[in-house]
Amino acid sequence: MKKIAVVIMNWNGRELMQKFLPSVVRHSDAGLADVVVADNGSTDGSAEWLGEEYPSVIRLLYDRNYGYAGGYNLAVEKLRDYEYILLLNSDVEVTGNWLSPMLETMEKDKDIAACQPKIKAYADKGRFEYAGAAGGYLDRNGYPFCRGRIFGTVEQDFGQYDGEVKQVFWVSGAAMLVRRADYIKAGGLDTGFFAHMEEIDLCWRLNLLGKKVCTVPQSTVYHVGGGTLAAGNPRKTYLNFRNNLFMLYKNLPLKEGRCIIRRRKLLDGAAAAMFAAKLDFAGVKAVWKAHRDFEREKGRYSCQPERNIMNMLPESRRNIVTDYYLKRRTTFR
Repeated sequence: MKKIAVVIMNWNGRELMQKFLPSVVRHSDAGLADVVVADNGSTDGSAEWLGEEYPSVIRLLYDRNYGYAGGYNLAVEKLRDYEYILLLNSDVEVTGNWLSPMLETMEKDKDIAACQPKIKAYADKGRFEYAGAAGGYLDRNGYPFCRGRIFGTVEQDFGQYDGEVKQVFWVSGAAMLVRRADYIKAGGLDTGFFAHMEEIDLCWRLNLLGKKVCTVPQSTVYHVGGGTLAAGNPRKTYLNFRNNLFMLYKNLPLKEGRCIIRRRKLLDGAAAAMFAAKLDFAGVKAVWKAHRDFEREKGRYSCQPERNIMNMLPESRRNIVTDYYLKRRTTFR
């Protein structure tokens, strides 16, 4: 039996599949992996097209749209015969020999629960892609950043993060290879997030299990990104702010979590003021709604861990707000 199921989540994404699926099929070693498309009840004929054009691709056809997290959780449950699941966005172009370096890394070190390739921008292939770049961290206030991206500044890739496999705090759901057993033990993706940051939350829980999360620069993919919600969209702003608060509340000891969330209220208030200064009042409203809904819904998380591992790696002990806005350190290094 093959070790890996490369799982692409699809919902009315026929055009994306027509554009990007060929590279996945072509470059995914048939001796290592099966390509699987999990279809969230599409109505654009994409599932039928897939059956006609790519009969070798396994189809999981759902009766309705279970969303990103719910759809992947169902797929992982169904794909019991695979040791590894690779979560792959439908807008990703893969390159030759992209799977082997990641698989070899995880086969050598059984403590690694998940890893990602180097993720670069499809539209500018010399630059990293925002969502994942060369692996991610959380700073001391819980803000995500990457090797290759801090806030809105994305770096050119000139090999500065190449070399050996690197342990990070989180890896991107755009292209994440994860051990199926660890995914299930950690509880899978949180369907309450709906979209955005659910993979960071999953990686945090994998870290809490004592597992490692790594980036493998010997593998490269190109990601379009922002296909669902563009940067600056108020809905995206809302989900990012709300889900970040959920993530902190559920994965930190209660006392420490409350302390950090109090700081975040001040920092997020400053972010709202920045939106207001730009006359982006939809952004202001999104931040306000995120905090309101967090306070209303946080009660569903009632089992916090006893230890704080958020800043367990040296890179995570930074304050990127101070670094970026006051010290003008806009790149990871």
